[in-house]
Amino acid sequence: MPEFGLIGHPIEHSQSPGLFEAAYNGKYTYDLIRGEYFEESYSKFLKGYRAVNVTAPFKEKAYAKADIVSGPVALTGAANILVNTPEGVKAYNSDFTGVILTVTEALFPGIVREFYGTFGAKAHVKVHQFVRAQLEERFGRRPAALVAGLGGAGKAAALAAAEMGFATTVMNRTAAKADQFVKGLPEYGFRVAPIEDFREELKRADLLVYALPAALDRFSELGPEDFAGKPFVLEANYRDPAFSGLLLARMLDAGARYLPGRLWLVNQAVSGYSVMTGETPDIDALLQ
Repeated sequence: MPEFGLIGHPIEHSQSPGLFEAAYNGKYTYDLIRGEYFEESYSKFLKGYRAVNVTAPFKEKAYAKADIVSGPVALTGAANILVNTPEGVKAYNSDFTGVILTVTEALFPGIVREFYGTFGAKAHVKVHQFVRAQLEERFGRRPAALVAGLGGAGKAAALAAAEMGFATTVMNRTAAKADQFVKGLPEYGFRVAPIEDFREELKRADLLVYALPAALDRFSELGPEDFAGKPFVLEANYRDPAFSGLLLARMLDAGARYLPGRLWLVNQAVSGYSVMTGETPDIDALLQ
């Protein structure tokens, strides 16, 4: 049962097949498992696939189907990888590891290749341990993160930021969703801020993870002063990014570093494909 694939709807324009082929130089097949209904796609996975990626809108349903959950996937309630194992279906969340790899690589260039070359498919665990030990020394204090948007990717990003050691503030268009998320995870010390305070909260953050599907109202009014002293802005949306054009230019002029959604996607692939296959992917090919 060597096949791999992607479940979601719609998935016609997904970049995952191309990334998977690049990751293993065509060694494995990777299918788009098309279907509007999760149950049908999940049944195909059980019958003929070793592992699959799962994308919107099925991440929560994938989590609910898994027999084995642990770590960040258990905390987010969303899975974007399902693996068939002798013990049952195991769920993973590479949104979480993708954030950690992306931010750590930005802070310590070259570390992802180095650690995957040394530790193989489990390197994302070592990267996590490394950045957690080094973060405060890198900033000279405990840095702050702001995560805007608490869909599946945003929840994973909030957990990743906190796990790395950032003092993490979260916000969401639906305030009750942010409150519910934070109340369920008191051990992380998350702080909730209203979405209306985005501009004020942005100025306090060292890292912004923007996981909303579109730009907020009055986004175009943001200027260089709002991004001054802000090392990193990571955006989830790689198809239609909110940070583009004049806004992106203003941010870069202020000295901030933009980490585009495709970079997050690629680092999800680096860690996720390792989990799916048990092999280290071709990182250089993925980054091209």
